[in-house]
Amino acid sequence: MQIIAEVAQLRTTVSDWRRAGLKIAFVPTMGNLHAGHFKLVDEAKKHADKVIVSIFVNPMQFGPTEDLAKYPRTLTADCEGLTAHQADLVFTPTPELMYPRGLESQTAVEVPKVGDLHCGASRPGHFRGVATIVSKLFNLVQPDVALFGKKDYQQLAVIRRFTEDLSFGIDIVGVDTERAADGLALSSRNGFLTPEQRATAPLIYQQLQWLQQQIIDGFADFRALEQQVATTLQQAGFRPDYVHICDRQSLDLADSNQTPLVILLAAFLGSTRLIDNLEV
Repeated sequence: MQIIAEVAQLRTTVSDWRRAGLKIAFVPTMGNLHAGHFKLVDEAKKHADKVIVSIFVNPMQFGPTEDLAKYPRTLTADCEGLTAHQADLVFTPTPELMYPRGLESQTAVEVPKVGDLHCGASRPGHFRGVATIVSKLFNLVQPDVALFGKKDYQQLAVIRRFTEDLSFGIDIVGVDTERAADGLALSSRNGFLTPEQRATAPLIYQQLQWLQQQIIDGFADFRALEQQVATTLQQAGFRPDYVHICDRQSLDLADSNQTPLVILLAAFLGSTRLIDNLEV
């Protein structure tokens, strides 16, 4: 497996693969890799001849009060795991390489409406940072297909939208969320939870399952259902950010007549913000 930090070397390698007629899959990550990331790599191998993974903790998608400084950097362990899962190349750029003029002077990609809802409302500028860095990486890697986990459901919707709107010509594949045995969605931020919080955290998925069943059973007052879940989480020690039953395509708040649906949820447990979702 190659580990490349420079753009020129990356482009030379990709050009060589292109001349050989090889199909390229891409998995962008921020590192601190877990089984969910490796699932993306394994799935990528089914779609292409070569798999490129990027590891870059993107400062543009972190707000001023968020955890950029303490976000785990585990490059050695990440590369060992990617080697075991037979990735072909890891791209490890620096912030100076990706943002040579600094964040304040960086041209940005905006995704209106779908990027302004839910997490976009709670974390202003977050999806601007996501869309910008993924666009830059798409231009550098030039993949045929790119894979993203469905745990970040709104992020996947944002990426699908700008990929289509900006005519990238890349197939975007969403991969089902990888979960621990108790149902908690795997996330790099789970490592910030105390043992007591980790024992409480699976309640999020349990409540998503309960809410899914209420919808299937025909309960029509979605706003009341959302509030009931938020109250249950709050009583268990969470600080709910939002619980939203949405149209799966637009991510607008849904009523009982709209299908297919997705439930989006974000809540703080201590200082750790957890997100999850469940399609209905």
